[in-house]
Amino acid sequence: MKNLIRVLLCCWAMSAMHSSAADTAKDWTALVAERIPLYGHRNWIVIADSAYPAQSKDGIETVVSGAGQEEVLRGVMGQLADARHVTPIIYTDQELSFLDEEDAPGVGSYRDSLAEILSGKPVQTLPHEKLIAKLDDVSKTFRVLIIKTNMTIPYTSVFLQLDCAYWGPDAEKKLREKMARSTK
Repeated sequence: MKNLIRVLLCCWAMSAMHSSAADTAKDWTALVAERIPLYGHRNWIVIADSAYPAQSKDGIETVVSGAGQEEVLRGVMGQLADARHVTPIIYTDQELSFLDEEDAPGVGSYRDSLAEILSGKPVQTLPHEKLIAKLDDVSKTFRVLIIKTNMTIPYTSVFLQLDCAYWGPDAEKKLREKMARSTK
């Protein structure tokens, strides 16, 4: 009887672990939908390749999607497009434009797909290490969500710094100038 109970418990535990891994893969969209209303300007969402490191800062949350890079990027960008309060400032790794097919098979196709997904949106590039340093710094005060994908091409992560959708840099500059004039 004890052996039967052990076997049943073992089967239940393995089933729960498999279900949990499957749920994680399915739930990245729900997690993003939950986080976007919570997040504001200065929060970040990163769509990362599979080798992206798990950073240790408390403000950085990392989830494994089990999905493709393009699928996750399209999903996150779609949810951000529906958000009224935030809009992304998009960064990619500077190294991506220097990769060739010989060293990174599939990189050309990925760059084409990335250009199509981000079509019409300004994209800034920075060296990968600078982007990781930015996340490390910003996570001291603000939340960062990293969604790891199954991408196996290096330097393909897309970094989305959230900005206020209803208040732009021109309005902020005008406000600051007005405030400065009033103190004189």
